[in-house]
Amino acid sequence: MAVLNYVELPVASAPDTVAFYAAAFGWRFTDYGPDYAAHEEEPCQLGINATVDDRTLRILPVIEVEDIEASRAAVIAAGGHLSRDIFAFPGGRRFHFTDPDGLELGVYVKEA
Repeated sequence: MAVLNYVELPVASAPDTVAFYAAAFGWRFTDYGPDYAAHEEEPCQLGINATVDDRTLRILPVIEVEDIEASRAAVIAAGGHLSRDIFAFPGGRRFHFTDPDGLELGVYVKEA
């Protein structure tokens, strides 16, 4: 099963963006270093990415899957192009791809 349940925002300052969303909506965030934080409540989680060398240019929708290798193969077979191959991040692994229209999305799997 694949679920679109995470959106990552590329931002200039993680602390400033976290402060905004906390004040505006009362959301709580978990910090994953000085440049990344996540609002991890269901149904859709929000990542705040200020990592200069590791953020996308646009908002990144991210799809959770059960088998990342099978999903990678299926994306490529369907005509998608990898923009970033599978990599580890706190709590799992993910990859990025572009669809036939050039839109970038991410795919991740949670791991203990």
